[in-house]
Amino acid sequence: MLKYIALSLALLPVAQTAAAADIQTTVLAGGCFWCIESDFESVQGVQDVVSGYTGGTTANPTYETLKGSGHYEAVEITYDADIVAYEQLLYAFFRSVDPTDAGGQFCDRGESYRTAVFVSNSAERAAAEAAKAAAQRDLGQTIVTPILDAATFYDAEAYHQDYYKGENRVITRRGVKTQIEAYKFYRNACGRDQRVTQLWGDAAPFVNHN
Repeated sequence: MLKYIALSLALLPVAQTAAAADIQTTVLAGGCFWCIESDFESVQGVQDVVSGYTGGTTANPTYETLKGSGHYEAVEITYDADIVAYEQLLYAFFRSVDPTDAGGQFCDRGESYRTAVFVSNSAERAAAEAAKAAAQRDLGQTIVTPILDAATFYDAEAYHQDYYKGENRVITRRGVKTQIEAYKFYRNACGRDQRVTQLWGDAAPFVNHN
């Protein structure tokens, strides 16, 4: 009888004994969504990053209608909280942007390029406020990045998703390039990594991988 019980247990689906992953999402705005998508897709425990728009008053915004809509360029990050904690994502976020700039980010100016952390509940708000305060102490400058209530997140157009690793050829001011080439040129010319390094030094988490 015991051998039959053992055999029955061995045939039970693995899903009944394996613990479910703690999958969470968060929305961050850090200037150009191509760049923040590239940054956070390199983080262990992050499963997906989607570029999009949020925080404004216009329904179904597009890249062409973004100006004046109040929306931010943002990303929705899906992550396994058993591997990377929300607080770790916030720590990396504040040190991957210029959180002292209220008018945009780097060479990109205007309301759609402002920084923000969007929170869904009181626990996330408390964590975000604590991360902001810690970043301000570390930086020694006033951080203007707001902590905002989460709003509807609209996925950006397909051609914006994973732009940084795309193979399609696009027309730029420097001629026809692949998306990869265009992205690298843009990121360097915009001065993102240079400014982040100036502010955060060795604490900047993503500078060396781009």
